[in-house]
This record gives sequence, structure tokens and C-alpha cells, in this order.
Amino acid sequence: MLPPLKPIAIKERISLLFLEKGELDVLDGAFVLVDKNGVRTQIPVGSVACLMLEPGTRVSHAAVVLAARVGCLLAWVGEAGVRLYAAGQPGGARSDRLLYQAKLALDEEARLKVVRKMYEIRFQGPVPSHYSVMQLRGMEGARVRELYVQLARKYGFEWKGRNYDSSSWGSGDLPNRCLSSATACLYGICEAAVLAAGYAPAIGFVHSGKPLSFVYDVADLFKFDTVVPVAFRVAAANPFDPERAVRLACRDSFRETRLLRRIIPTIEEVLKAGGIPIPEPPDDALKPAIPEERGLSDAGHRG
Repeated sequence: MLPPLKPIAIKERISLLFLEKGELDVLDGAFVLVDKNGVRTQIPVGSVACLMLEPGTRVSHAAVVLAARVGCLLAWVGEAGVRLYAAGQPGGARSDRLLYQAKLALDEEARLKVVRKMYEIRFQGPVPSHYSVMQLRGMEGARVRELYVQLARKYGFEWKGRNYDSSSWGSGDLPNRCLSSATACLYGICEAAVLAAGYAPAIGFVHSGKPLSFVYDVADLFKFDTVVPVAFRVAAANPFDPERAVRLACRDSFRETRLLRRIIPTIEEVLKAGGIPIPEPPDDALKPAIPEERGLSDAGHRG
């Protein structure tokens, strides 16, 4: 008998891989992408945080089972990764974390504390205590617009504003297409981290009403330190295949900034600002029928 799998902590993994035009399967014990000619490409599924599956991919039952066991998120995306259609639960969700997140979101005072902490991280310092959330959003919007202008000026091209049509990919100009591709990469690994730590992507604090509201909240904490400068730099170079160039540049940026090591601790820091402890299970609650082994006490380590 083979020993039980020991999933790698999310912070120790490479961020993401994009796969297209092939079938994901488990053959001879290996997780592989098989193309139409039968050529196998082995995928290190256990050391990847998120596999982005583009059009032209099929996934076998065995591949989904293995990805879930090792804690790799499968995300079905559009061409060039610019639209997220669906994502598979990578396993490891914890009810205590879900209840904690929901309790913070439902308590208006705690939610506002979390929101203010998110804006403090974005502004890299304290925010005016007497400002409402709407005023903070206004400050953030002005800051973001100015950052776009400054980056466009730095890389030597005209910025016409953030404007794109998600239903017509080719209608956007080059900087907007690069930005959309870059943020899609960031959303992928942020969702992988949120799920790995046991939280719900839909329960947001600044954003709400979307399946990925909390993912957008988390991604906004890192966006302008990582993918936005990358997108502008790639757009300035005017590459032949800008979407692919953006994906490769984002991958390198995630590695250089050690982003996967920062996401889950930042989530914990932000939620802690709400001032509510993680709830303990009720005394009269039934215990799990099949208890799990005690892990490494490291959020993001599934197993």
C-alpha cells in the first residue's frame, strides 16, 4: 500500500499553470495532459496552487480526484484566461473558518472594522477615522485612477481609462486587455488561497453579491503591487501575443514577490481586525464520523 498523500502548504507551491488543447488524466500514476497525438506532458499537480483550464481541455474523473486530494484548484477559464467560468473545490474547507467569516460579515461593526483594515493595507497607512466606507471608496477610486495615469506615463503610452467589454475581448485596447489578463491570473491564485485556508469566496466585505466577492477583496490588497505594473510593462512592449506575455510575466512576478506566502497571513490579519474570535463548536454538536488527522496548524495546508 502507498503511504497517504501529504499535501504541500500553499505558500510552498508555484502559483499557477495554464493548460489548453488536451485531456487531463492520471496514467501510470502520473497526472498528465494528453494531446490529440497521444503525447503526454506530466503536470506536477501537487506543487501547483491552481491549474487554469482553457478551452480545448477535458478532465477525467481520476484527474479531478487526485487534484482534490493534493489540494490543487481547477479553474475553467476562457481563452487567454480572461473569464472565470467555474472552479472546483480543492478540499480542506473548514467549518470553523466559514462560520468565523460569516459572523464577521453579519456583524455590522465587525464588518466595518475589517473593511477599514483592508483600506489601511491598500493605502499603506492609517485612514481617517471619521470617514465613511463610501468616502474611503472615493479616495481609493481617485488613487487608482492616478496610479493608472502615472504608470502609463512611466511606460510612455496614452491611457484612455479602464474600459473593456467582457463579451467582446478584441474590442478593448492593448493596455486594457493586458490588465484583464493580469487580474485574471491574480484572481486565480487568490481564490486558491481563500479555499485552501477554509474560507468562502462569496462572503465579501467590500464587494458583495458575487460568487467571488471575497476573492476580489483579497486581490485588491495586492493588485497594484503585483499585476498592474506588470500589465503596463507588457503593454508598452507591444508583444505579438500580449495575453501569453502577461501570464508569463505575472508568473515571474508572483515568484519574485513571494505572493503565495503573503496571501493567507494577510487574510488572517484582515479578519482579526474585526475583533471577533474564531467560534468554538457547540458542546452538543456531533463530532465527525471520520475524524481527520491533526495537520500542521498551518492555514492553507490541506490534509
